[in-house]
Amino acid sequence: QVQLAESGGGSVQAGGSLRLACVVSGHDLTVNRHCMGWFRQAPGKLREGVATYYSVGGKIDYADSVKGRFTLSKDYAKRTLYLEMNNLKPEDTATYYCSADYGAAWCGLNREFTYWGQGTQVTVSS
Repeated sequence: QVQLAESGGGSVQAGGSLRLACVVSGHDLTVNRHCMGWFRQAPGKLREGVATYYSVGGKIDYADSVKGRFTLSKDYAKRTLYLEMNNLKPEDTATYYCSADYGAAWCGLNREFTYWGQGTQVTVSS
């Protein structure tokens, strides 16, 4: 069974940085095409896509609101997906979730993912 476990959230001041990690278990990331992503949801708001990665071609998509500040990366040896967040703003405050789909024919911020982690809280103060 596929399981995703996020970590790395915390409280920082505006302008600070955090690195989130998502460890994948129950699936071999080196086989089969897959789509993975980071999403976030702030209180009272809809969930929004932050960044996605497609193993076919290595395509990475970012939400406009995080372009130039956030970087998605992966380490297959550690079965881990990362989200490096720099120059954080108060509006980045949210619970961040890791997501995954396997055998995916396409990948992007609008995809409805099958597997989700429990989330990690990020709080940015001004």
